[in-house]
Amino acid sequence: MTERPYVLLSCAASIDGYIDDSTDKRLLLSNDEDFDRVDEVRAGSDAILVGANTIRRDNPRLLVRARERREDRLARGLPESPIKVTFTNHGDLDPEAKFFAAGEVEKIVYCAGAAVDKCRGRLGDAATVVNAGDTVQLEKVLDDLAMRGVQRLMVEGGGTVHTQFLTQGLANELQLVIAPFFVGETDAPRFVGGGAFPHHPGNRMKVAEVCLIGDVILARYILDETNK
Repeated sequence: MTERPYVLLSCAASIDGYIDDSTDKRLLLSNDEDFDRVDEVRAGSDAILVGANTIRRDNPRLLVRARERREDRLARGLPESPIKVTFTNHGDLDPEAKFFAAGEVEKIVYCAGAAVDKCRGRLGDAATVVNAGDTVQLEKVLDDLAMRGVQRLMVEGGGTVHTQFLTQGLANELQLVIAPFFVGETDAPRFVGGGAFPHHPGNRMKVAEVCLIGDVILARYILDETNK
């Protein structure tokens, strides 16, 4: 079997663990210097994955921003930006969302079998819709991405997706940025939800790096060195 991609989780959160507030306005948790760092991580990835709720809530473009990084990828025979990946059990995705409409890059949607026809009907040529079986299983998503040549996968959320990768032990690395403020809203989305995590007080993650980036802190953890 082809080796699964190296999975890197990337997230910014408040001190109290929130990745957004309860308003419709986007909450800026990071700064320009860190946004540039994230852009560099994107440029070094083969694919970027976000959950369907993140597409609906945040409407991200998920493209490499810096021209020199796009040009470097092209010079190496790669598309300007990594493949965009998402998954859904219901197929309720908008083809006009920036995830689909922005950038001349491949988009892949892993969809539960019962909703495949609906999803293909909604998206048309905007993305490749892959029948993922009765329910979408992340192990199968990773196996399929590996078969498509993806060696390095960047996961940018949201909280439910991060929770799934972490509780299932499918992440190799976590890059967590901590913003210097609190959100304090119990109904706002958090970095992770509840679950049985393989890393706990008896099995600590390896701290690979901690650094100050402007007014935020980057903590980089190694969860599993396989495929590093």
